Amino acid sequence: MTSSETILLDKAAIRRALTRISHEILEKNKGTENLVLLGIPTGGDHLAAELAAIIAQIEGEEIPYGVLDITLYRDDLAHKTIRPLRKTDLPFSPDGKRVVLVDEVLFTGRTIRAAMDALMDLGRPCNIQLAVLIDRGHRELPIRPDYVGRNVPTSHEEEVHVDFDRDLKACAVRLVKP
Repeated sequence: MTSSETILLDKAAIRRALTRISHEILEKNKGTENLVLLGIPTGGDHLAAELAAIIAQIEGEEIPYGVLDITLYRDDLAHKTIRPLRKTDLPFSPDGKRVVLVDEVLFTGRTIRAAMDALMDLGRPCNIQLAVLIDRGHRELPIRPDYVGRNVPTSHEEEVHVDFDRDLKACAVRLVKP
């Protein structure tokens, strides 16, 4: 059985989407005060770093960002291959912060539910927002992103892959059809 691929976003389109998302985050939050970004491995962490750099460029000040490992909070551990634990790198307390969770692809919502559970175990944020590069639909939980790079209707069998270059910058988004 062969598969086919379609490039959904190239590097320039990803950069435009992340710049737009950065502006939307700043507008909704009225600047950077108490704003932090938390990326979910294995792609959201890199995107959070990219968003933080773009926001610093726009605002002239850096905002804190970190990485939130959700492995032990997943509800599908019995159904998937075992993933290695990754390090949660939280250089700030989430207490009273406006936390933007960042992930590369939103599908069923289960990853985001696990991220919210993990985050709440670490503190009590003022609010939690969600930024995703790709929203492919098919939600199983009532989760909706606040910021979306692109909506891509897909079938359950299709896969969306975000590729990163050696500098860990997003360089392509591919739709893989079985």
